[in-house]
Amino acid sequence: MNTDDLDNFEAEREYKLAQEYQDVVGMFKYAVETERRFYLANDVSVKVTGDSARPLIEVELTDAWVWDMYRKTRFIPTVKVLSFKDVNVEELPSDDILDPNVVI
Repeated sequence: MNTDDLDNFEAEREYKLAQEYQDVVGMFKYAVETERRFYLANDVSVKVTGDSARPLIEVELTDAWVWDMYRKTRFIPTVKVLSFKDVNVEELPSDDILDPNVVI
């Protein structure tokens, strides 16, 4: 396998992962981004401990999906992430907000 074959293989896996993301994103309430991974989850708990100079961020996710093209199983019942770096948690918009046919 040469470099071009490997690049094509990884590009194809990334494309399939992006398609899967589009299929599942509507099933989740939160998007969580860490230094190493991107997750979708239905329940998120964030706890900050340690000193203010270097706080430890502990994030617990329930009913999660992880963006990782090398995992066989991306749906995970519970996840615990520990980080000393930034963690971004966003509440995703509901389908009603995204649906142009919904009258408010």
